[in-house]
Amino acid sequence: MKIRTPKTLDDLLIKRKYNILEVGGGNHPDKRAHVVVDKYVEDNTHRSGDLVTYKNQKFIQADGEHLPFKDHEFDYVICRHVLEHVDDPIQFVKEQARVAKMGYMETPSLLGEYIAPKASHKWIIQDIDNKLVLYDKEVLKFNPWMDFGEVFLYYLPKTSIGYKILERTHAGILTVNYEWTDEIDILVNPQDEYYLNHFIKPWDESICDKLLAKRNLGKEIVATMGAMFDIIRSVTKNKLVKSH
Repeated sequence: MKIRTPKTLDDLLIKRKYNILEVGGGNHPDKRAHVVVDKYVEDNTHRSGDLVTYKNQKFIQADGEHLPFKDHEFDYVICRHVLEHVDDPIQFVKEQARVAKMGYMETPSLLGEYIAPKASHKWIIQDIDNKLVLYDKEVLKFNPWMDFGEVFLYYLPKTSIGYKILERTHAGILTVNYEWTDEIDILVNPQDEYYLNHFIKPWDESICDKLLAKRNLGKEIVATMGAMFDIIRSVTKNKLVKSH
């Protein structure tokens, strides 16, 4: 079940002693992962660069739908921007819940996919009522006409403090940030109009309130101050790492 919507990767509930797996580390594996799995070694169709692993990491080529590990072999599994590519998403998430006690799943959100569509993405995904709800793009006849990924994924995160605050105060606006324990609740191509309407009809105020975390003024101030503190901490941490 879902337990949290982490603001950033630094916000994950990972303890220093944990044995950590990353599924689909690609060209940006998390440095905390001890084992990294990827299905493709030389094919970059599903990632933006060549495969990367760090000295402290063991790399295993394997399909995420059939992981070569024992039940609960890991304490935590990280999986970022992979689920939207897979053939069988139900089997894929079951395998992660089998090999780890808890983990973190990150994908583009519905808004994120409209803003930065990718031909390699098979699924459109939204977190609805703490469930990962997936629709096949072909089922929805998904056909965006412009890719604004350079603006929202690269330019603004590098140049705008205001945008960095937005990313942290509304963590699920462009991505689904789904930290879970025991199992991952997932629905694939549900025909129930309740779920389908989130994907095919304009969002009204009630859906915005639900999906974009409406807060009262006091909580909004607290969230904004927390985001600013997190940005300062992140910048300071990066400068210290570079100085060493």
